[in-house]
Parts: sequence; C-alpha cells; structure tokens
Amino acid sequence: MKLMRMIALAGSMAMAGTAAHAQFGSTLKAVKARGFLSCTGHNGSYPGMAEVDNKGNWKGFDIDMCRAVATAIFGTAKGHLKIQPTSWEQRWPALQSGALDMVIKATGWTMSRDTELGVQFSRPYMLAAISYATHADNGAKTVKDLNGGTLCVQSGTTLERYAADDQKARGYKLEVVPFDSTEAAKAAFLSGRCDAYVDWDLQLAVMRTTEVKDPKSIVILPDVLAAEPIAIAMRQGDDQWVDIANWVESILLEAEQAGITSANVDEMRAHPPTPAIATMLGVTPGVGKRLGLKDDWAYQVIKQLGNYSEIWNRNVGQDSPYELKRGVNALVKNGGILYPLIMD
Repeated sequence: MKLMRMIALAGSMAMAGTAAHAQFGSTLKAVKARGFLSCTGHNGSYPGMAEVDNKGNWKGFDIDMCRAVATAIFGTAKGHLKIQPTSWEQRWPALQSGALDMVIKATGWTMSRDTELGVQFSRPYMLAAISYATHADNGAKTVKDLNGGTLCVQSGTTLERYAADDQKARGYKLEVVPFDSTEAAKAAFLSGRCDAYVDWDLQLAVMRTTEVKDPKSIVILPDVLAAEPIAIAMRQGDDQWVDIANWVESILLEAEQAGITSANVDEMRAHPPTPAIATMLGVTPGVGKRLGLKDDWAYQVIKQLGNYSEIWNRNVGQDSPYELKRGVNALVKNGGILYPLIMD
C-alpha cells in the first residue's frame, strides 16, 4: 500500500508537469540509510530476465543485475535487496516517487523516455536483437535463404517494419502474413503456416523451449535485423548513481575479458596479473572512494555473481533452458559489440 501511495503521488506530480529529479549523491545516501536497494522486478514471469521459482525465489538476468548493484553497495545482496514487482506502466511513477531506486526491467533506451520522463539511462547492459526463427527442415542458414518464403507477424508493429527494412537492405523478399496479435502470429508459425517468425531472439529462444515439443525443430537465424539497447533507468540529476550503475556493468564485462571468474577471483586478487586488475579488485586502494563504495566492491560482485558470461549462461545461455547464443551481446573481441570501460 505504501508503494501504491508513492506511485499515486508521483503520478499526480507528473500530471502537474513537475517531474522529480535527484541530487548528486542523494540516491546512494538514501539507499545506505535504508539498508537495502529497491529494484524493480517484472510483475509476471519474463523468462530469462525475471522469473519466480516454486519457492518464491527470484532469478533471471535482470534480477542478477539488481543483485550486482546491491552487492557493490553493501558487500552482499542478501538482506539488502528488495525486488518490487512493478507493471510496465507503474515503473516510471514508482521511479520518480523514490519507491524504486532503479528500473532494471528489460527497458529500452528511447529518446522520448530520456527527454520527457526525467529519466537517465546507464550504458546498455544488453542488446535486444531482433531476429527470425524458422523451421529447421527449411534448411535456412541465413535470412537470404528465406527468400520467397512467408513471414508471420503482428501487423502494425515495429517488428513488421524491422523485417521490411532488412529485406530492402539485404535484397531478399518475404510474403507477409499479417495477424491481429502476437499470439496469433506465433501460433500460425508454429503450426507451419509460415516459414519465419520475427521477435527478440530471447523471446524466440523461450518460445522454442516452452512451446515446441522438439526444440531442435526451430532454428534462430544469426542475422540481426535491429537491436534495441536495454539499459538501467534512474532519476535524472544524480550522476554518482549513474556512475555506479555504469561501472557495475563494466566490471562484469572487464572480468569476462580478463578471464576473471567467480572461481578464480580469489587467486587473481592475491596475485593480480596487471595493475588494472589490481585496481579493479581493490588491491590498489582508491577505486571505491571514487564511487562512494568500499574498495572491494568489484571483487564482491564477481565473487558472488560471476562475470558477464557467467550471468548470461546461467540465465539465458548454455546453462539455462533457453540456450541463447551471445550474438551481438558478445564482447567485441568475440565478434559482438559489448566492451568494458577503461578502469585506471
């Protein structure tokens, strides 16, 4: 009820045209004083990103990102993280009211949100890659192999536009079979009505795992039609808080790039192979002070949650039911577009 009252108050503020803003350092101070991070969770199952098991425990990529920020602040997320199930509509007024400290909810970074809602975004922690699924017996390896085939899609969506734009750019043609809903388009594809279906590759992987008797009968093509940046949303005005979000993301990528895992981070900290790793893991003093955190914040995050690859594999990748390949979400050195910031 308290959360709902705060959301209602924020809604009235927005209607009055007075979007709330934070002040530099105010969010971290408030979170420390409260004793826990308030982070949004999906109000229903969003496989791979946020799920609740039969014991009521949260898991998923978004949930682990919430845990990573809480761990950086408190040294552990246990007892210091409150996942607030929040609808897509409620996330913005809840953030503005202070009921949420950050929104980590498969949220796309768009210009309207960035400029009109009083929201500030972190660098993207994931790219929602828009791709095609097709039937394995088609033998298609790339989108051009689908040329002349049919595409099931919900009409009037950005997915339909992405597909049309990609066809023009790459020189192939699909006959669009339009439907009034995503569910109808998906059902038609799975029944064999169409050769292809388009969606976020994670949603395609979930569909393949949960809605098909033989997951190997569905192939997700490697071509990326478009990629929506998924980022952490925070209130504008508190650059320190945005810095914390950005550097938590970055050390997960830096750890992967440097080969630091939850299993070997103790050895790496005891014998840092480079000055940069010594700084990152808090062996060289000062890295925590820059953000208002303890010097071992990055070490604790890696030790307890692993690097980016470990989080990916556990929630959406090879160790999960969805077995989603990294694709554009791989490190630059591995053919993707993700990279760590420079820690010096």
